[in-house]
Amino acid sequence: MLSVVSKNNQAPSPDPREKITGRALIVWVSAVLVYVAAITSRTSFGVAGVEAIDRFQVDATRIAVFTAVQVGVYAAAQIPMGMLIDKFGPRRLLAIGALIMGLGQIILGLTDVYWVAIIARVLIGAGDASIFLSVMRILPFWFPLRKTPLFGQLTTALGQLGQVISAVPFLALLGAQGWTVSFVSLGSAVALIALLALVAVRDVPAQRAPREGTTPADTSSTPVKPSIRTVLRLIVRNPLCWQGFFIHYLLMLWQNVFTLMWGVPLMTLGMGLNAAQVGVLLTINTLCAVAAGPVIGIVSARLGRRRDVVAIILALVPALAWFVFLSSEQPRGWWAIVIINVILGATTPVSSYGFDTIREQLDRTVLAAGTGLANMGGFVASMAAAQLVGVLLDVVDTDGGYDWSDFRIAYIAVFIIWAIGMAGFLIARLKGGPGRRMITQLRTR
Repeated sequence: MLSVVSKNNQAPSPDPREKITGRALIVWVSAVLVYVAAITSRTSFGVAGVEAIDRFQVDATRIAVFTAVQVGVYAAAQIPMGMLIDKFGPRRLLAIGALIMGLGQIILGLTDVYWVAIIARVLIGAGDASIFLSVMRILPFWFPLRKTPLFGQLTTALGQLGQVISAVPFLALLGAQGWTVSFVSLGSAVALIALLALVAVRDVPAQRAPREGTTPADTSSTPVKPSIRTVLRLIVRNPLCWQGFFIHYLLMLWQNVFTLMWGVPLMTLGMGLNAAQVGVLLTINTLCAVAAGPVIGIVSARLGRRRDVVAIILALVPALAWFVFLSSEQPRGWWAIVIINVILGATTPVSSYGFDTIREQLDRTVLAAGTGLANMGGFVASMAAAQLVGVLLDVVDTDGGYDWSDFRIAYIAVFIIWAIGMAGFLIARLKGGPGRRMITQLRTR
């Protein structure tokens, strides 16, 4: 029997979808570096919230608009970006997204005009919207399916290093060189990283010679991609996508409100901590996420479809922790806020459990779009909560001081948004059966 060889008479390279290869790791690491840049861009404004109030001369309600606009654009763009990634591939969208983010950061650094800064935040949110979905789209094409939950968690965990960059070197640069130098430097670095995606990332492995016993048609045929209308109908009516949406919603909510907008003001204005202490706390938060991510990924792979039950139980933990933390009439001490950051870092990676089920159950032709719907959850929730916190802060404090008692009242908004998400998850789970049938229909079209 003749063996199958490549054109240069060498055995074909291993299929990364059956075995993890060096080339797959290079592609993944390069994409993760772009994701780290995206997280840095996403969280940089959060550590500069107090400086932003002074620079733009606005109150808490209007400063919260910065986060609401960025997160709102990010969330609204998830399904359209998912469709673009499914059509054009993740490599192009990674590069384009990073370039748009870099441009937005540069504009934000150069302006002190409120409405121009809002436009810059729109650009940052739009560019960011393509990054995570692109990395997730890469995984099932470059890694064995049984390994994708682990690599999905590693992606999320390593991406959080961007928060450390915001909390330590970026915050230090902001204090030493000021607003313009820090944001323009960050924007330039992000734009340069876009080149990495073009050079090192590939959408799918190179086409291989057919396996013994197959015909060329067996390996070269590709599924017909459904229309935009079909994609929207299937993912919006699919309860599994909505379960992913609300899992992400519940477990990202507290972390996003804390790191993207109100965490630094709470710790500095409400608790009296300094910039160095804030940097340490955000670093602890990130390190916990990095450490927990691989473990959570392994557990997800073993749990299978039962992972949603575990996710919803763990969603109770940060809510309970914040309730206890804010129950004191006096500002909490150092160790209390350390515990909050440990809990946030350790539980937030569970937000990707919904992605794992979608990746296993959804047809690959709509994988990025379905993941995009799920990925909207935490950002829709945090957009609403961050804005409501700002409104309540201005209602309870008219002099702009924002002390501990003001934050205690304002955080009621986060509990309300969390409760809405819990109700949404329970409704989606009750309707989970029909979702499986719709997926099967798409696969057999």
